[in-house]
Amino acid sequence: MPLNGSVQYGRYLPIEEHAIVGDLRTVALVGTDGTIDWFCPGRFDAPSLFGSLLDAKKGGFYSLSCPTSSRPKQLYLPDTNILMTRFLAAEAVGEVIDFMVPDTSGTALPRDLLVRRATAVRGRATFDLQCYPAFDYARVPHTVEIVDGVGAVFDSAGGRFVLRSSVPLVHDGDGVVARFSLEQGESADIVLEWNGLIAPLIEGETDILLARTTEYWQKWIGQSRYQGRWREMVHRSALALKLLVYHPTGALVAAPTTSLPECLGGERNWDYRYTWLRDSAFTIHSLMTLGFLEEASAFMEWLQQRCEQATLERDLMIMYSVDGSDKLPEQTLDHLEGYRGSRPVRIGNGAVGHRQLDVYGELMDAVYLYNREVPISYDLWSGLSKRLDWLSRHWDEPDEGIWEVRGGRQRFTYSGVMTWVAYERASRLARDRGLPATLNKWQRLAARAYRFVQQECWDPDLGAYVMHPGSKHLDASLLCMPMVKFSGPTDPRFLMTLDRMGSELVSDSLVHRYANTGHDGLTGEEGTFNLCSFWYVDALTAAGRVKESRMIFEKMLTYANHVGLYAEEIGSSGEALGNFPQAFTHLALISSAVNLDRALDRP
Repeated sequence: MPLNGSVQYGRYLPIEEHAIVGDLRTVALVGTDGTIDWFCPGRFDAPSLFGSLLDAKKGGFYSLSCPTSSRPKQLYLPDTNILMTRFLAAEAVGEVIDFMVPDTSGTALPRDLLVRRATAVRGRATFDLQCYPAFDYARVPHTVEIVDGVGAVFDSAGGRFVLRSSVPLVHDGDGVVARFSLEQGESADIVLEWNGLIAPLIEGETDILLARTTEYWQKWIGQSRYQGRWREMVHRSALALKLLVYHPTGALVAAPTTSLPECLGGERNWDYRYTWLRDSAFTIHSLMTLGFLEEASAFMEWLQQRCEQATLERDLMIMYSVDGSDKLPEQTLDHLEGYRGSRPVRIGNGAVGHRQLDVYGELMDAVYLYNREVPISYDLWSGLSKRLDWLSRHWDEPDEGIWEVRGGRQRFTYSGVMTWVAYERASRLARDRGLPATLNKWQRLAARAYRFVQQECWDPDLGAYVMHPGSKHLDASLLCMPMVKFSGPTDPRFLMTLDRMGSELVSDSLVHRYANTGHDGLTGEEGTFNLCSFWYVDALTAAGRVKESRMIFEKMLTYANHVGLYAEEIGSSGEALGNFPQAFTHLALISSAVNLDRALDRP
């Protein structure tokens, strides 16, 4: 029986060596070694229960693996978010199935059923179970009680969970352990239930939960209308995006983790477990492209509530918690060492107070596209019209921009482009539906924003659009110009900018957001930004350089991890950096695949 001396403290799996399972309220990260090292019960931004991803000694973990295996393999069961980890050895093969049961009940107290099933596939397989929680980011102590016939109960001021097990558990310090062997064909089940009942597992209970979960995911992805060349990767991206939706409100988080570094040992560690309006708008666009309207409808309801919540002084915030709160104070958890020593560990996000004027354009673009499928309500239109009134008074002011720089506000070119998008889409929508609108005013504002970009943000000496007037920096966000119809894809100015970016920001298929010269107010380097790499594919496709864009797209697919997931960035050796998995990357992959398919199918 493993005791404290063999507990798996002190080890960090690479970010890319993870998969996720979830229940539409939160997710758990599962490593290739069978360890759950990140799990926040109840909702994405709740305090962690298992957090050894951010501190291998203090953070807490939950492991189920075969100790004699040195060759683990991971895959998702077809068309689901049910994970299988296989442990291969000469004398035996063991499998662990991990899944969370999708919770669409709407109840206030989630059960967060996290189910693990161990099976001996070949030979006699031995499994080790180790469960050492660390409530509230390892800040709250807890008690452990073994309950005969049930499993174990972990209780603290931060909550309680029951670990119901079909194999006996042994109390070991702050956790429980078990070593058990299964003959070929035998299985053992362990179910973690947050705020759960203290009751034994019922025979066949896990089979029912597994069947229900399989049916849910296969039925959901079965709605996709994508029939293109990259079906497996597109559907995996869609399934990942669905896992990042908080079902009770329809909000979508940027990523389910916090403080995974953009540079090892650096300060670029942020909490992404919140709903950015920009990210959500892009995601809804991608899901609608595949035919998923339920998520778009839920987001439109959530957006309407945010419009009603907005004030004349501040208007919309750039991000919210999943329940719509804009109170996200940023603080550091100094008692945690961070992933591989990358401090600080942050919770909350100070960028909530940023001004990012581009979000209005992204929102109006998503609303315009949604309205083509489902007519929007008058109440939503009324709320959006008021937001456009606010923008009319502030669009020409400096902001922090799409990349949330902390080096001071500027009049970013991308914000100007998106101001044009906001008023162009709003005007078009109003005309299509006959909705009340100040069309002449909106059209004048769109024209002013357009001229600002063309007259003040174009640098004839550099031969490119620059980050903001007076800057000499390129900005990969401007790859979006033809996608939002601001620029023709073969407009000479855009093509010159595209070529300039290709020579200065692109390394093979990988694209940097901008040259890192310290203008963003942060120290240290960062990896290439996956979103920008897929935007580069879209720009090349739109420009007619389809062979080149396809090659870059295919190369980008090789940077996905073993189960098709991406973090925010890619490091110099191809390693994943930043929070994982990132919605931005997966929505951009979907867009690139759809656009490439259309271009390749064109006579």
